[in-house]
Amino acid sequence: MTHDTESRIDMDRLVVSYAPLVKRLAYQMMSRLPASVEVEDLIQNGMMGLLDAINRFEDGMGAQFETYAVQRIRGAMLDGLREADWAPRSTRRDMRRIEAAINALEQKYARPPSESEIAGHLGQELSEYQRMLQDARGHQLIYFDDFTSEDGEDFLERHFGQTDADPLALLEDADTKIKLVEAIQNLPEREKMVMALYYDEELNLREIGEILNVTESRVCQLHSQAVARLRALMIGRRHG
Repeated sequence: MTHDTESRIDMDRLVVSYAPLVKRLAYQMMSRLPASVEVEDLIQNGMMGLLDAINRFEDGMGAQFETYAVQRIRGAMLDGLREADWAPRSTRRDMRRIEAAINALEQKYARPPSESEIAGHLGQELSEYQRMLQDARGHQLIYFDDFTSEDGEDFLERHFGQTDADPLALLEDADTKIKLVEAIQNLPEREKMVMALYYDEELNLREIGEILNVTESRVCQLHSQAVARLRALMIGRRHG
């Protein structure tokens, strides 16, 4: 048996031995992440971290392999989460401006502002505002960088090594959940219908457009605006 073959067998043995560790770490992390995150994605990224740990680890490093592997596995999972948090900075910046505008107008009028009012507050034509909404396709209720502190310290790095840390405590809080449900109920009728058809009925944007008799791009705009309204309540007030 050649040295390369022996090394391959040793690596395979380590992968098999530590695969349960990857799975356990993935499920620990899942308990503190949004439902939109797939545990299989965490496991896949974690296995890449395990392979990296196996390739890099040396007996003389002064650390037990499992301790080192846990660091590499967690690191690979966190990198995967950041990469999945895909929206360009410019899009995220535009949406935060929209969220702040919605928050300010809701306080001013004590009702959900119209698209025209939001566009006017931003000093933009309605068509330009709708383009911003279109560009924000896939805008999420929570982004991981919502948990980055003022000085840029990363919430993920700071807290995911702790078993009691919860980056989504804001949404897990019972009072906050009640407010979120109320906010959804208070959305303008078409936006509320888009959210219900998209999340409850699991229809795609084209199918929703056929029901509402509007284009797919218009459904996308309505969805982005609905999410911006909800973020204005849940998070946007920090930026207002």
